[in-house]
Amino acid sequence: MDGIRRWLEARWYGARPPLVLRPLEFLFACIVSARRWVYRTGLLASAHPGVPVIVVGNLSVGGTGKTPLVLWLVQQLQADGLRVGVVSRGHGAARLQHAPRMVSAADNADEVGDEALLLARRAAARRSTPTHTGHSARALVTEGCQVIVADDGLQHYALGRDFEIAVVDGARGLGNGALLPAGPLRERARRLAEVDAVVLNGVLQRPLPGPAIGEKTFSMTLQPRQFVRLATGEGAATTAWRGRTAHAVAGIGNPDRFFATLRSLGLEVVEHPFGDHHRFTPEDLAFDGDQDIVMTEKDAVKCTAFASGRMWYLSAAIQFKSDDATRLFSRVRARIMGT
Repeated sequence: MDGIRRWLEARWYGARPPLVLRPLEFLFACIVSARRWVYRTGLLASAHPGVPVIVVGNLSVGGTGKTPLVLWLVQQLQADGLRVGVVSRGHGAARLQHAPRMVSAADNADEVGDEALLLARRAAARRSTPTHTGHSARALVTEGCQVIVADDGLQHYALGRDFEIAVVDGARGLGNGALLPAGPLRERARRLAEVDAVVLNGVLQRPLPGPAIGEKTFSMTLQPRQFVRLATGEGAATTAWRGRTAHAVAGIGNPDRFFATLRSLGLEVVEHPFGDHHRFTPEDLAFDGDQDIVMTEKDAVKCTAFASGRMWYLSAAIQFKSDDATRLFSRVRARIMGT
């Protein structure tokens, strides 16, 4: 499976889509168009929970930085005195999410998904922020939530929304611009013209196809904060790791971004890329030698049950370009609060 994934990704982010996959792309495009049509015409109704809903998502498969943006958005809304709830798709769970459920910091990633568990644990470390997997926003309203933030909900049209944010990986952009499986896109690039904000994660290295979106484009980067030991929660400054060799583990959409970040901090890394939402086992991390093992925070929530003293994760926070944070949140507030 890893070999197929690498073959596909090489072509998704190459010059042109593979011709052999074009017929399947056409079929997928028909399904996407039909699905949007039934919601637009009202044949299928979108359910709105009765409180403002902010959706954070992307057009492409794989990680783009949605979850860190969700955490930032929750913090801003809480600073305005609002009780915020988060709904997540439950990616990475071992079983299908037929039964939506509330997520706690003590849950297992195999049951609720890595992103949902990370959100729940981050929320528990700050202020009470109920997290629900399966996009059941009404359950959060019954918990007293005044605003709902949906992580990875752009294509979840059954959920009514008031504000849409699309996150784009600056390095990868929209790849070759083709739909699955010929390209990485879940929807056509023109969908960016319909959302309320487009957030670029990192410097845009290839032009975005489709209509101009300049006036609603915002830029952010993920800034490393510190290394955290899984077993104890002990923190270590990133400067203390300069010149060290470590095993770098990444089960995310773009492992190369994480490896490049570690190198920028002065580490010599032995790369161990895994598929997005990979379910780690102790055998996956049984590397020879005594070098430390460094992973992303999203991967760390799946490894805490068997964490050893050599396992660390790199915590990070988003940083916006110039006044983009103020501009983005002002746009969100104006829409959901009318101010």
